[in-house]
Amino acid sequence: MARIVLADDGIEFDGRTLDERPLGGAESALISLMETLAGRGHEVSVHNNCQASIDHKGVRWRPLKDGVPRTADLFIANRGDRVLPLMPGARRTVFWTHNPATYMVKPRYLWKLWRHASALVFIGEYHATTWPAWAPGGERVVIPYGLPDAFCEAPPGDGPPNPRAVFTSNPLRGLDWLLDRWVRDIQPRVPDGELHLFCGTQVYGAAGDAKARAMAKVLDKAKGMAAKGVRLRGPVPKHQLIEEFRQARCMLYRGDINETFCMAVGEAQAMGVPAVVTDLGSMRERVIDGATGVVATEDDVFSAAAVGVLTDPRLWLRQHREALATQRSWRWAQAADAWEGLIPR
Repeated sequence: MARIVLADDGIEFDGRTLDERPLGGAESALISLMETLAGRGHEVSVHNNCQASIDHKGVRWRPLKDGVPRTADLFIANRGDRVLPLMPGARRTVFWTHNPATYMVKPRYLWKLWRHASALVFIGEYHATTWPAWAPGGERVVIPYGLPDAFCEAPPGDGPPNPRAVFTSNPLRGLDWLLDRWVRDIQPRVPDGELHLFCGTQVYGAAGDAKARAMAKVLDKAKGMAAKGVRLRGPVPKHQLIEEFRQARCMLYRGDINETFCMAVGEAQAMGVPAVVTDLGSMRERVIDGATGVVATEDDVFSAAAVGVLTDPRLWLRQHREALATQRSWRWAQAADAWEGLIPR
């Protein structure tokens, strides 16, 4: 078995956080991957901005300020350039990036990637296209996030739910646009329809605080649309989100050019929730157009598809069954297989 060390200089969290409060996709993915690798017998530690040292589900969580081990078989530098040089004695160092890689086209990243990284790990095919062909970083590897077993194994609800749509992503990623579509084009054709919003600043830590004003503007707009069936519910823990998906007729999400994976849509699809999205970012990697939902190329197509799945039980049933049949196969076990392929032999 291998010794695997991950260093992250982002928001404060540890292995318990995923069970305690809502958490962003990248942080949730980090926890899930490390726990899966630990469960296979690897010696796994995460060094980040957690408050204190804990051991949880086989993973050792240690404050980054206390330093990292001198060596490891696989050192994963997560997202930030400051952690890249921390373990020159590692047998192999890889850089795990989650956002569009254009943020790394800076001297401080380019130099460190050239000097330290033998591979760059992207989370999707679209994501990989955001890194210039000329840029350093060694081998380019695509390993999508695994979908959580909790969503893939949860029994779906019985029969077509009431016409309730859900949105579970960052409110700055198209929610303002979606609210306009809902009020102008969708709700007038589905008078008993509701749009439930599970989102807020709490998920994003300090990054959310920095964008709180912009988020508040969109969320205030949503609050004023209660008469149109809009319900601002706020972010919820994963176990509650599973229950909400059982009652959801569809997920509506515009997508975003910065969306490199979209765990929100992936979780919904794994629960058999049809999704109506637009062709932005990685949406085509999450939704099978015409089978598990619709990937719309125009606003009116999006609205028409939303109305269709909210009102046609046969369409809902067809997309629901297809999502259950096809969107549960890539989980963290499969992702961990791919990550183990990066460990030096």
